[in-house]
Amino acid sequence: MSRRGAAAASLALFGAGGPAPVVVQRIAGVDEAGRGPLAGPVAVAAVVFDPARPRINGLDDSKQLTAARREQLYDRIIDRALAFHVVLVDAPTVDRLNIYQATLQGMREVVAAVAHVAELARIDGNVVPKGLVLPGEALIGGDAIDRAIMAASILAKVSRDRYMQDVHARHPQYGFEQHKGYGTPAHLAALREHGPCVEHRRSFAPVRECLEAPAVAAIA
Repeated sequence: MSRRGAAAASLALFGAGGPAPVVVQRIAGVDEAGRGPLAGPVAVAAVVFDPARPRINGLDDSKQLTAARREQLYDRIIDRALAFHVVLVDAPTVDRLNIYQATLQGMREVVAAVAHVAELARIDGNVVPKGLVLPGEALIGGDAIDRAIMAASILAKVSRDRYMQDVHARHPQYGFEQHKGYGTPAHLAALREHGPCVEHRRSFAPVRECLEAPAVAAIA
């Protein structure tokens, strides 16, 4: 079964075997981008669409779209959304909380920011963060089937990519404009040569190993 088919099957299970589910009109779709990179923030976004307005054509999981297409859809989402919010949880917070808890914190923040117009938070994945100000549900593969989650994934990805372009302007020696902080061979080589900068996640093993190497000095 394809990823999209499995996600659809997961969605079909909501309310199965019980009373008819309550129809929710305004859903805050929530997704993140950037849990895996060695540098930069993790971006978390929430989007609420007005069900009475026309749908945006071409929405999909951000990973399935080109950078140019994501940029186009970003503007349409901002224009069409009833409410949206993006949070960039910075590298020091990732190091302090760990990446999992930092992502959950970002989810709580974005849901709180759009809660005034939403009835439910639908989270991509299998975990509903504790402490949400709205009722929440998790949807595995939600970025493949739920339009609000798709839109959130696009806002999160574009916002993070733009941030990493700015980081590249400050620290061009790492090539952030190409890999956006992910652990590519070129990034790892630059990290070994130059040591980590302030945007690197020191709790991640490749960065921590460079800090522990006696010949490497961190860049302020």
